Amino acid sequence: MNTKRNIYKDFEHPFAQFVRIVGKGKNGARSLTYDEAYQAFSMILKDEVLDVQLGAFLMLLRVKEESVDELSGFVQATKDQLNFQTLDVDLDWSSYAGKRKHYPWFLLAALTLAKHGYKIVMHGASGHTMNRVYTEQVLEYLGFPICQNELEVKQQLAQHNFAYLPLGVISPVLEDLINLRNVMGLRSPIHTLARLINPFNAKATMQAIFHPAYRSSHQQAAFQLGYKNSAVIKGEGGEFERNPDAKTLICGIKNGELYEHELPKLTDNRSPIEEELDLAVFKAVWEGTQSHEYGEIAVPETMGIALYTMGVVNSYEEAMLTARKLWKNRF
Repeated sequence: MNTKRNIYKDFEHPFAQFVRIVGKGKNGARSLTYDEAYQAFSMILKDEVLDVQLGAFLMLLRVKEESVDELSGFVQATKDQLNFQTLDVDLDWSSYAGKRKHYPWFLLAALTLAKHGYKIVMHGASGHTMNRVYTEQVLEYLGFPICQNELEVKQQLAQHNFAYLPLGVISPVLEDLINLRNVMGLRSPIHTLARLINPFNAKATMQAIFHPAYRSSHQQAAFQLGYKNSAVIKGEGGEFERNPDAKTLICGIKNGELYEHELPKLTDNRSPIEEELDLAVFKAVWEGTQSHEYGEIAVPETMGIALYTMGVVNSYEEAMLTARKLWKNRF
């Protein structure tokens, strides 16, 4: 790597300009424009950046937090290089956080919708943060295959209306970058932009954030990317899952128009955290042989947001009523 760096003793590396823009001190630094962000991330995806530049760039962005133009530019650069074909998908559901305190009830919401005919593609990454249960692991436990290419996505959608695609299949470069979480000790903008990729251009998209400040930037970036129907929430544990113990503010896009809607808190007290995430219990709730008070509120509530986002219903009240019926009739 030193040899590679030494090449640039006498002239500047083309990527240096982007590090300088975001890192030039308190008064000199600024956010990248959309075009600069697009160009910078295109270089990263093509492996035209030195490791030392990449680490500096990602952490400088993390400190200042990504702007909407930066996010949009990064995502569009990714989409243009991936070049997946558009598929008939109703909902793109990102899943990058993993769960620690509660079961991944959002997964049962997605699978119930799929059972009722809605075509859902879920994508995510696993193992980048310790002590969490990730979607991929839970799906394998439930007997669902993990897609390894575009053809398998098509097959799973045809057979089950549901397909899960790991980030490593979408982009090995992005998987490498997201796995820097344990090297840097911090999440990077990759955790944000991966949620917005929508690889198959689904008709609606859903993303969850952990830090409330990101809710609006996700909404605005989705709007700038041309997504017509979208929802962003602060989800339980960072996954797209309604937390019954708190109000849920939805920052959405409905038929190309931005909106906000707040759903009320549903429980009197904070629900107890699971001592252990025993997937046998989770599977038993899915199969109807066991009940779970918290889960059986979280699942239909999450499903209701999805139904409204897809345009299946005209109000959140109707969405929640419909969702509860779908959950009861999932067998």
